[in-house]
Amino acid sequence: MADEAMGPVSYLIVEFPGNKMTGEGLPVLVDLVDRGVIRILDLMFVTRETDGSIEAIELRDLDGDGDLDLTIFEGASSGLLDQSDLTDASSVIEPGSSAAILIFENRWATEFTQALRRGGAGLVAAGYIPHDDIVMSLEQTETAAR
Repeated sequence: MADEAMGPVSYLIVEFPGNKMTGEGLPVLVDLVDRGVIRILDLMFVTRETDGSIEAIELRDLDGDGDLDLTIFEGASSGLLDQSDLTDASSVIEPGSSAAILIFENRWATEFTQALRRGGAGLVAAGYIPHDDIVMSLEQTETAAR
């Protein structure tokens, strides 16, 4: 993997308050992989206990009802995630909740970033703007325009 062309790598931590996971996003994630939009490098499910400790959860039917099959993601581990990442994640996950930590390659951007690199440019920063921040900013812009 080290010598192949890669797109930018991103991470997401998705919290499931009260450990309630419906699985609604999983087919969409599989579709993104199947279409080559992203490549999953690491996917780990964790739970944060009420005492604040955090631990990894095995990929399986997390809710025990037989409907949420996560085995398709077993083996999605590049080794990038380690215990220090779990410790860092615990600061954003509420006690009594679970979360998915996803590290993925943005395959859609591979050709673009490779072209930039060939031209001597380099990606020096990237990030995400939380949805709630976008909504609030748009609402403030609308209010100011009135």
